[in-house]
Amino acid sequence: MATFGKATFNALSYAASRPTYPRALFDYVFRFHGASGGGRWDRAVDLGCGTGQATVELTPFKTIVGVDPSAGMVDAAHRALASPDSSSNVVSELSRITYVQSPAEKLAFLEDGSVDLMIAAQSGHWFDWSQMWPEVARVLRKDGTFAIWNYSELRLARYPTLTPLLTHFFQGTDPETSIGPYWEQPGRSILERHLVAIPDARDVVPGAFKDFTRVYFTGAYHPHLPSPHPILMRKCMTWNDLYAYLRTASALHTFLERHPQDAVHPEGDLAMRFWRALLSGAAAQDRVVVKPEENVEVEWPLAMILVRKA
Repeated sequence: MATFGKATFNALSYAASRPTYPRALFDYVFRFHGASGGGRWDRAVDLGCGTGQATVELTPFKTIVGVDPSAGMVDAAHRALASPDSSSNVVSELSRITYVQSPAEKLAFLEDGSVDLMIAAQSGHWFDWSQMWPEVARVLRKDGTFAIWNYSELRLARYPTLTPLLTHFFQGTDPETSIGPYWEQPGRSILERHLVAIPDARDVVPGAFKDFTRVYFTGAYHPHLPSPHPILMRKCMTWNDLYAYLRTASALHTFLERHPQDAVHPEGDLAMRFWRALLSGAAAQDRVVVKPEENVEVEWPLAMILVRKA
C-alpha cells in the first residue's frame, strides 16, 4: 500500500478510472446489518477509504467517517466531496462525512463501542489482521457489522479467450512483460485468492464476534469457490477507458519506476502494449477491427466477508 502514499501516485486519476461499486452491493451489506434486529444506524466508518468512493454510499447512517493512511488519498477524498461535479445527493451529505488520516489498525480517535458499521472496500488485503480484529472488537457496538470486500482480476465477458493474457499481465512472473512481480505482497496474493487468508474473527478474538460469513460474487469464473453468487460488479466502458483503468495499477506504477526506459519503447510502454494485444485478440475473435472508442463489457469477481459484534 506504500505506493498509494508516494507523491508520484496520481490519486485523482486513480479515482476517475476505477469502477464504482453497485448499489446492490451496499444493499446486501445493509440487509445483513439490519437482519439481527439489534444493529443501529448512527455511525459508519470506511477503512482504507481511498478517494471516498464507498464512503459516500453509506447514507443510511447519521455520521460517516472515511479513514485512510495516505494524505494524498484523504486530500483527494475531500476534493471529490466538494467538487462541483459531485451529485446533489453527495453534496447534501457534506455535513455528515468527515475524513481522517490514520492506519486502519489504530483508531484512537474512535471511542469504545461507538461504531455501528465498518467497511473495508478494496483495502482489507493490506491490513494486519492480528491487530485489526482486536481494534474492530473494541470500536464496534454490540450487533454492529464489519463488511470487507475486494474485487480481483477483471474479466472480459465477451472475450474469454483473452483471460490468459489478462492473467499473464496481472499475475505473471516475467519481470519484463508482466506487472505480477511488482505488486506489494502479501496483499495482492490475499486479494487474488479471494480473501481466504483473512482469519476468522472468532478465532482471533474469541467471544467478540458472531455470524462470520464469506460470500463470493464470482459467477462462473472461479468454480472452486463455495456457493458462488452471480457477478455484481460490471461496467460497460470504452476500450480507451479500459486502458485508463489498467494505468491505475499500483504494480504498473512500480514497474515504470524500475524500468524508466520502458516509457520510450517504440510500441508504447508495457500497459500500452498489453492493451493493444487485447484489442488485437478481440478483433481476431470478432473478425472486424475493434476501435478504441467502442464499448466492452468488463466484469470483476468479488469476495466479501461479513461479521457481527457479539
